This record gives sequence, C-alpha cells and structure tokens, in this order.
Amino acid sequence: NLNGYLLFFFSFYYRQVAVIAPNVPAAYEAHFGIPMSGAVINPVNIRLNASTVAFLLGHSQSAVVIVDQEFFTLAEDSLKIMKEKSQGNFKPPLLVVVADESCDPKALRYALGQGAIEYEKFLESGDPEFSWKPPQDEWQSIALNYTSGTTASPKGVVLHHRGAYLMSLSNPLIWGMNEGAIYLWTLPMFHCNGWCFTWALAALCGTNICLRQVTAKGVYSAIAKYGVTHFCAAPVVLNSIVNAPSEDTILPLPHVVHVMTAGAAPPSAVLFAMSQKGFRVTHTYGLSETYGPSTVCAWKPEWDSLPPETQARLNARQGVRYIGLEGLDVISSQTGQSVAADGKTIGEIVMRGNLVMKGYLKNPKANEETFANGWFHSGDLGVKHPDGYIEIKDRSKDIIISGGENISSVEVENSLYLHPAVLEASVVARADERWGESPCAFVTLKPGVADKSKEQELGEEIMQFCRSKMPAYWVPKSVVFGPLPKTATGKIQKHILRGKAKELGPVKLSKL
Repeated sequence: NLNGYLLFFFSFYYRQVAVIAPNVPAAYEAHFGIPMSGAVINPVNIRLNASTVAFLLGHSQSAVVIVDQEFFTLAEDSLKIMKEKSQGNFKPPLLVVVADESCDPKALRYALGQGAIEYEKFLESGDPEFSWKPPQDEWQSIALNYTSGTTASPKGVVLHHRGAYLMSLSNPLIWGMNEGAIYLWTLPMFHCNGWCFTWALAALCGTNICLRQVTAKGVYSAIAKYGVTHFCAAPVVLNSIVNAPSEDTILPLPHVVHVMTAGAAPPSAVLFAMSQKGFRVTHTYGLSETYGPSTVCAWKPEWDSLPPETQARLNARQGVRYIGLEGLDVISSQTGQSVAADGKTIGEIVMRGNLVMKGYLKNPKANEETFANGWFHSGDLGVKHPDGYIEIKDRSKDIIISGGENISSVEVENSLYLHPAVLEASVVARADERWGESPCAFVTLKPGVADKSKEQELGEEIMQFCRSKMPAYWVPKSVVFGPLPKTATGKIQKHILRGKAKELGPVKLSKL
C-alpha cells in the first residue's frame, strides 16, 4: 500500500499531510507512507470543531488531507472556513477519502461527489517499482502534532526522525513487549502518533487491532476474541474499564493484559482497581513535546510483597527517565538547580535529549521560553523522592494557593477517588474571601448513586470524607456535580472548570 503514497507525495517533499481519522488501518499506514515519501504527517484530533481544524490546517499549510468518510464534513467545513478567511488566495489541498464498510455509504458517495479521491484507488495509482529513500538527516521532521487543547492556543509540536526512531525502540524495551505482541488501539493514533507505538509495532512484527470507537465493552471483547496482550490508555479510559457494568465485561481475563497509562496523573484507586481485575498497569509520563511517554514508574521487585494499596500508591508516581531520554530533573524555579530528593520540595520537571521535539512551529517566543537554559520546561510541578523517582504534584497553573500555602490539586483528587460514590473528580482553585483561594471539587458520580435532591447532602459527606484524609485547609470548600469536560485523549479540561469556578464567585467569608 505504500507505493501509492510514495509516487504522489514525492512531489510534496517536506510538506505537511494531514490525516483526519479514528483508529483505522489507513491511519496506521499513513504513519509509514507519508514519512517514507519525505513528507511530514500531521494527525488531526477528530473531536475538534471545524474552526479549530481550519486553524490547524492553515497553520501547518497542509498540502494533502486524508480523511475518513465519517469525518469528511468536518474537513469540508474546515476548508470552507479557510476559504472565507483567505480573501481570494485560497488554494485547496488534495482530498483523499478513506472508505469504511461499517459507516453510512451516503457519506462516501457525498465525498466522492465533491471531488475527493477514494483512498484505495489513490494507492492503486502508485508505481510498484518506486524506491523510497531514508532521510538524509535524522533531524529531518517526521511529524507535526498539535497540543491537546487544554489551553486556548494549540501549538504545533515538530518531531524529528531520530526521536521517533529512539522512542519506537524505547517503548517496547521499557514495557517488556515481545515480538508478536497483539496490540489494541484504544489510544488515538492522532495523539503523539499513538505514543510512537505505530512504528514500534512494526519493529516487533506485532498485530494491530484497530478499535474505531473506544468503549469498555469493546476492550473486553477484543481481549476475549483476539487475545489482546497490550494496550495504552489515559486514566479516564481505565476508569471506564474498572467501572463498566457487568454486562459489558468478560471476566476473569483469559490472561494477563499489559496496560500502559499516561496523559494525566492516574489516581492510585484506579490503578488498584485495574490490578484487581487482572490488568498489569505500567505508569508512564510525558508530553506531546517528548513523543509521548518518556518516564516510567519502573516496578521494583521488593514492591511485590507490599499490600496492593501500597503498590498502587507507589505505582502512581511518574518514575525515572526512559532509556532514550538523556536528562530528567526537578529544578527550582528560583535557582534553576536540582531540588532536594526528599519527596517534599516542589520544582518544575525538565527534560533534554533526543526524545525532545525540535520546537514549536512558527512560534519563536514559545521556543525561547520552553528551552530556557538548555532544558525543555514541562510546566509540571513535582518532587523527587529519595529513590530518584519523580512525582507530579500539579501543573504550574493548577496549583492552589490558600492562605499563602500551596495545595496540590492532584493529591486532593486522589483522595476524592477513594470515595465510593465518586466516578471522576477534578479540583481547581476558586476565589475565597478569607483565604484568597480554596479548592473547588468538580465530581461525576457513579451511576445510580444519588439524585439531584440529595446532591447537597452528598457534597457535605464528601467534604467530611476528605477531612479524614488530608489537612483541613486542603479540603474542598465547594463540590459541584456533573460531567467533566475532556479532550479527545481523556485529559480533563481544567481551564473550562476554572471558568466555571470563576462564575460561581468567591467563597463567602463566614459571619459566624
């Protein structure tokens, strides 16, 4: 299938090719055909709206758009927005539509009627004798990924061939992933190129099981039907797996299933519940700027004899650097020096080496700030434990300062997850007339726990529960119930919750 890419994309050397698709075989093939032609793959988040996709396509100057038939109207609407803003200078990209028998055929017919080229027909136009050439320089760009949308201004993360190569080999080595692994695509390929497992699976001669829509039932079914041995997922997906209704599960598992989680700090309660069901969870941490995960909470043999709850707490740490990452540290924002390895002193997590991006596309100011003093600055605040393992305490913008004291929203969230009624939780700062700021908890309840009339009572119960788990000033002074806004990769959009907390107004000073 690569020849169709190679013949056509050769003329687009060093150009961006956007892929708007869920986890389907064509999206996997694109991770090989596009870079082998010398072009740069730009996987687009399918859950973005048309205006955002228009920005990404315009900013990247994508010359070709490969789009799954289900999302053709998204691409079409995005291009219309681009045309309206172009003031007559719009040059539309080539549109290639991917057909899928499981989708409504009307969508495909419509796309072809609008002039799109059908994907398989496009591949047939290739020259079987065409010979691809590897990049002349490992620093050559291989992928362009935009930040996940947890902020208002997505940035284009430019990745290079060397980093992708090293990450593709580091991942299976870190995970103990063997040749012939059967991998389930729950993690979106559009997120950090599937954490580079797109390329790692090829290196291992692994089997790819594509899951178009991710559900707990789909995960359990794939394990039972196809013998899935590995999959990656954000903590929010793990949460849905452990809380799935019995009719959606197939338990006990036929074999140990290895799970890699990253994308947000996983609550220890979720890790514990996964292990109880037979999943072996490897906790990693990284960012789009570091090709996905680049640290791992490496399991220590001495942990095997510890109580499961203690194991889960230790496994919730972000751990040590990947073998392919040159440098990892936690540094003081004041001095730039390493913080004490005492598990208490907070600093910023920084990285450097070949597993760090080239930089942000067309954004010199952000690059200067991000790479200050020779380190990539993650923006995550953490501590370094005596054993050298790092642990995230918060994003720098998410830390809550109450009465001059720092409160880790992550640690408050971990305690909230221990409450039997809580399905999901996120904590942000809310203005407080007495303390300046205080924790505000946004909570999604498990199905059937309580109706609207009992929410106030349950909120007070949750706050009382927190008082038994944490210092008094950490306890949320307000609890808001409802679904949590998320990105397509499962990250909770705290900037939206901060906006909601602002709308609530400050916590009033007690007159007692």
